[in-house]
Amino acid sequence: MKGSKTKTRILEEAVKLFADKGYDAVTVEMIAEAVGIKAPSLYKHYRSKQDIFRSIIGEMERRDAENASESGVPEAPIEDAPEAYEDTAEDDLLDFSRKMFRYWTEDGFASAFRRMLTVEQYRDREMNDLYHQYLGKGPLKYTADILGSEEEALSLYAPMFLLYSVYDNTDDKEKVYEMLEEHLETWRKKR
Repeated sequence: MKGSKTKTRILEEAVKLFADKGYDAVTVEMIAEAVGIKAPSLYKHYRSKQDIFRSIIGEMERRDAENASESGVPEAPIEDAPEAYEDTAEDDLLDFSRKMFRYWTEDGFASAFRRMLTVEQYRDREMNDLYHQYLGKGPLKYTADILGSEEEALSLYAPMFLLYSVYDNTDDKEKVYEMLEEHLETWRKKR
């Protein structure tokens, strides 16, 4: 059990460091120090910094699937489950949108991952691709697949995307959540 906790701590500390300092600036030694272990001990759990990063991606994929499953929205791509997209209720989509916004802002791991990708997207092609998969084109396409329209998806998702930046730059986090609720209610009424 202790090994499992250490592996988790390594991922948590690594993603925070990547968000704060940038991926390239962080060393395995820095991660180990943040966890409170020596670098050789870290190598018992992960082969390299890249291995840690791949495990962070794996953890995000696992969490995304879990969040979708809990919210009653499709987990699989539309090509694999078109009927699930057709059967998604508007209330489920809005609840999922609300949940994901809170997840990307309040969950320490997801928030650090989002901030890391926001910065790193300009430095590295892989990071840019991941940024769009998780925060840009990916959620927009997913929403369009559910709603059947890119225009509808844009009208729902674009303000939420902007609110991530607003959230990061204010002390009044509750005001941002109020803005999100106002947006979701306005969007619902316009449909």
